[in-house]
Amino acid sequence: MAEALRVATGTGGPPSATAVGDALLVTSELVTNALRHGGGLTGFGVEVQPGAVTVTVADASRELPRLMGGRWAERASGPAEGGFGWPLVRLLAQEIRLSLPPEGGKTIEVRLPLH
Repeated sequence: MAEALRVATGTGGPPSATAVGDALLVTSELVTNALRHGGGLTGFGVEVQPGAVTVTVADASRELPRLMGGRWAERASGPAEGGFGWPLVRLLAQEIRLSLPPEGGKTIEVRLPLH
């Protein structure tokens, strides 16, 4: 396992604590959003590649995260609740792919650096 992590970072060493923390934070935000706003989690995957990790989360809603006030924000349940998760995901991600599969729901795929 340790060897796989060293290879995955693309640097020969293990991923930094910051990179692991960022990946865990993004994963938590995506899953939380699927549960709170997306009608439930319908799919989840993690793929480790050299130098990066890709987290894929699917939910039952076809509603995509919205742009509000010039930045992306998740839909909040109430006036003083939420709105910080999606901007965090966008800040930390190298790449984000949003898709609406023909069978319904949505899939969000986020690629994060491991260095």
